[in-house]
Amino acid sequence: MAADLSSLLTSSKALTSHLSKPDLPSVNLSLDQIEAQSRRLVSKRPRTGGDNDRANYLLAQAHVDAPALGASIAHFNPSTTFSPLSALQDTDVSGFLRQAHEQNLISTIEEGRRQTQAEFYRVLEERGRRDWEARKKRVFEELGGRLGGEGGTSLGMSMMEGKKGGLGRSVLGASTSGPAPNMHMQTKMLAYDHVIADLNAARLRGESYPVIHALEDATRSMNQDPTTQQIAQNFSLLSKITKEPATLPPLEHPSAHILNTPLFERKYARVYLGEGDSRESVGLRKQIARGAMQALEEQYWDVIEKTVQARPMEARLGGDPSITNRVRAFLLVRYYRGGEWQERIELVGGQPLWAKLFFLVRTGHMQEALAEVTQQQHLVERHEASFVSHFRVWVESPDQSLPKAHRDHLQSVYNAHMLHSTSDPFKLALYKLMGKLDPGRRNVPLVTTTTEDWLWYQLAMIDEEQLGGLGALAEVLLSYGERHFEGPAGQKGVKRGVWAGVLLMVGEFERAVTALWEHEETEIEAVHMAIALAYHGLLRVAPRAETSDTTPLVLSPVTSPALSLSTLIWRYVRQFVRIDAKEALQYIYCIPLSSDQGDGVGREQLETAWDLIRRTIVLANTGPAWEELVGGFRADGTRFSGLIEQGATLLKLWDSKEFNEQILVRAARQAEENDRIAEAIKLYNLAGEYGTVVACLAQALGNSVASAQGDKALEQTAGEILRHYERTNKAAGKDREAVVRLLRIREAMGAKEAGRPEVALEIMEGMELVPLDGDVAKITKRAEEFKDLHEALQRNLHTYLVLVVDALAAAHQKVKNSVAPEATKKTQLASLRRKSRSLIMFAGMLKYRMSPDVYSYLARVDVEIAL
Repeated sequence: MAADLSSLLTSSKALTSHLSKPDLPSVNLSLDQIEAQSRRLVSKRPRTGGDNDRANYLLAQAHVDAPALGASIAHFNPSTTFSPLSALQDTDVSGFLRQAHEQNLISTIEEGRRQTQAEFYRVLEERGRRDWEARKKRVFEELGGRLGGEGGTSLGMSMMEGKKGGLGRSVLGASTSGPAPNMHMQTKMLAYDHVIADLNAARLRGESYPVIHALEDATRSMNQDPTTQQIAQNFSLLSKITKEPATLPPLEHPSAHILNTPLFERKYARVYLGEGDSRESVGLRKQIARGAMQALEEQYWDVIEKTVQARPMEARLGGDPSITNRVRAFLLVRYYRGGEWQERIELVGGQPLWAKLFFLVRTGHMQEALAEVTQQQHLVERHEASFVSHFRVWVESPDQSLPKAHRDHLQSVYNAHMLHSTSDPFKLALYKLMGKLDPGRRNVPLVTTTTEDWLWYQLAMIDEEQLGGLGALAEVLLSYGERHFEGPAGQKGVKRGVWAGVLLMVGEFERAVTALWEHEETEIEAVHMAIALAYHGLLRVAPRAETSDTTPLVLSPVTSPALSLSTLIWRYVRQFVRIDAKEALQYIYCIPLSSDQGDGVGREQLETAWDLIRRTIVLANTGPAWEELVGGFRADGTRFSGLIEQGATLLKLWDSKEFNEQILVRAARQAEENDRIAEAIKLYNLAGEYGTVVACLAQALGNSVASAQGDKALEQTAGEILRHYERTNKAAGKDREAVVRLLRIREAMGAKEAGRPEVALEIMEGMELVPLDGDVAKITKRAEEFKDLHEALQRNLHTYLVLVVDALAAAHQKVKNSVAPEATKKTQLASLRRKSRSLIMFAGMLKYRMSPDVYSYLARVDVEIAL
């Protein structure tokens, strides 16, 4: 092998011998060295994939030099992209400014793009997390509570309820299982329950009810943590928006409410749900803004009072308790330090008049402000001529607006002396408020220092005639979002309800309810605020087809936001619908408040309310409370109505026929589908469906007879109903006869189990269901008539045949073991043998209707009796 390699090396050198140059030394490398050098050369070569090689080949055929273009791109320097094509001269100021302006535009666009992209991904992440939390919460509620088994009913029970069709599917879609409320939640629920019950009682009487004030009082009666205080302020805000009085005038006579009491229910529904550009709609938006301002004014007056009381030495209030003097004292505390007023505070007659006027206006004391400026008129006009006349017209106008001539004059003064000056910020704010000047600048330094101040100022600057009015302000606030007012969604330990209050101020009522619903600590308040809004007609309800399981809010690019009130209410009441169905009813009664909404939505609300009433009936625990819910019959057979029927007018069910059809009969069907037969029978009976009652009884008893224990409650109910029907001659026919016979069969089974077989035989012979007298003709006739029996009796043929033969065997054994005379025993045994033979003959004729095992058992017992 070595010789072969040596000869190969010699021959290879001979191949290049004619090329060798004596001045160049020869290089001798081993194979390992050659391999290492080859790998080093390959590593230095640019790596190009096969796809690039093929692409370069194809481009070369089109006369495109791809490698050259690649090299050009690699050496391209983009830093000079936006530099001027020709060099700018040092004296070319306009060119330099133009270039700087273009660069600023490009930088602004790029910065805006980056910010928009970052905001998009942030909102996307937050929305995804919120949707996931909502869906996860929904799943946990359906499966029986939170992770870790916190509260709620078991999953097995939920699955048991949903095992059949009909209601089972609908209930599983909105499970009644949920986390058990803690003590704080129970306290809130109990306090609010009384309000909703009082509301419905007033609706039944045809009277108005101050529901918002009642909810506010209930909220203030609880532990005053920051969130609860904010919720109480939200209810107070809503009462200002709706102009709901705290108390109603007393009624002088029973019909006084028709004439004197203001009608709160659905007062604003027609305008709120109507066209947004109508005069009434504009008036409603102005009322919303004015009500929100009043609430903010009252809140700030409380701040002034508390500030003055907390620092009496600095306030120097003295013995004058007037409103103007208290504002003066507040200004001393806030803006007076070390014997000097804060910079930019302008003094008029030695006092900060502009600040005093502004805070009088800020707290809603317009007349006091007018009196103050009138008293100081001679001093004011030295600084600001004609201000007092403008201010008087503004204060005395119904909606705090000025005629065009006044506004134009204020605009000219503002542009000439204030726009770019360092004048008193409170004077600047007053000018802007009176003339609604420069609305694009939403901040006034030293004036809009808090969120509440800023909101009040924006509401005061609203002009429905220009710049979009309240709707434009709502868009601005929505662009800020919840994070701006409360912090990130899901963050713990913050005061909730602020964002909802902000949305209420701009008329975004559906979004306000959703903002409360999205946080666990304010879910209960969301439900009750939605009910209060629906009562006053300030809630737009979503169509059934657009509702979602994850969020009650429905947003559409072509319509206004809408809310699924039924979803809110059912997800709230399902926590206690089983154990306290009466309270759940009170909330369901509130769903038809929106029955007057157009486009078929109102009808959907009624149907949804009826469906939830039926669910409540089926899901509620049985017992006396259940009968109190649906009604029943007294011992003397008279009927009494239940709570649902008493509140039927709230469900827009005006006559008993419609009530029976929509509520009782359909609830009975759902109960029957969910194996709650006793309740279904009672409901059919209450609805007057007597034929259905006995048919249902026959079916249920037919199922019960075959079981060893039976259904005692069902048998008791059947006995009571049967006695009442026989006494009043109702539902006579085949079904009632089957019920009588099935009850007698159960009675015979009970007698046999009690050790009285002769009584069981007597009962069975009395029904003539099984011929036992030995007459072949009669036996044949009974076998032929068997096909005409009720289906429940035919189905239970083997049951009562086995019952009779067991009773015969027990009686036979009892006679054999007795101490009676032999002649008597012989006669009795012969009678039992005859009856047994009759039974086996009858069974033989119907052998095809029973299993072979049953017939074999009958024959075996007959043989034992014959011995």
